[in-house]
Amino acid sequence: MLKLNASYSKKVPAGEEYSSQSYHASVEVELPDGLSGEALQARIHETFDLVRNSVEAELHGNSPRNYGTYPASNRSKNAPQGRRAGDRQNNGPASPKQLSYLLDLARQRGITPQQIAARFQVPDIQHLTRQQCSDQIDEWRAA
Repeated sequence: MLKLNASYSKKVPAGEEYSSQSYHASVEVELPDGLSGEALQARIHETFDLVRNSVEAELHGNSPRNYGTYPASNRSKNAPQGRRAGDRQNNGPASPKQLSYLLDLARQRGITPQQIAARFQVPDIQHLTRQQCSDQIDEWRAA
């Protein structure tokens, strides 16, 4: 097994003069041994694209994982909890682990992330729900 660690950081100006906010995401995935150079490059590109798109979505407020305006360290029992209730019903966003497994199965079938997103009519696979991801995984595993 090969391990791939993809990171993306972006610093943007904040409201006050000489201040900024930093956004960062990092993911580590395991890749199977024996990938061709082309397949390895494709996996690296897809993984980095996933991380970059996640940071950009958070930065622009387009993320399905928007937990309100409270920083994580300042959340209280009464702070907005985003889609937490939906998570229990599989309507919440797909987990990174689900998305990684879905991408592995898609690659084995020659299916791109864009094709998956188009099937579920979402802008990219980051917008898949747990249920959509689970349904697609189950369908491919049964085949």
